[in-house]
Amino acid sequence: MKMNSAQIEQTLRQFQAQAIPAGHPVMPQLERLFGDHTYFLDGKGLNIVEPVDEERDGGPQAVVVNLANWTDGAEKNNLEPHSPEVTELVIDLDADVLH
Repeated sequence: MKMNSAQIEQTLRQFQAQAIPAGHPVMPQLERLFGDHTYFLDGKGLNIVEPVDEERDGGPQAVVVNLANWTDGAEKNNLEPHSPEVTELVIDLDADVLH
């Protein structure tokens, strides 16, 4: 899922991560490997956010999907890709939900 700036901001309120900017030099490689998404880095590795079918509290939701894990511990310089793993973290994309 490619997110707009409001969706990215809403996601980062609920998910301790950093969004990789669209113009970052690594983006062409990520898009070649994983497709056209907004990418997030957190303490575990590389993630995307994918919409889910059901809505909670009447708003759109998405789930965090992990694509790669850090292989070098605290240094966080090397990622090892693996099959996508759906996490238990569900993001409310409706900005009105948190107000």
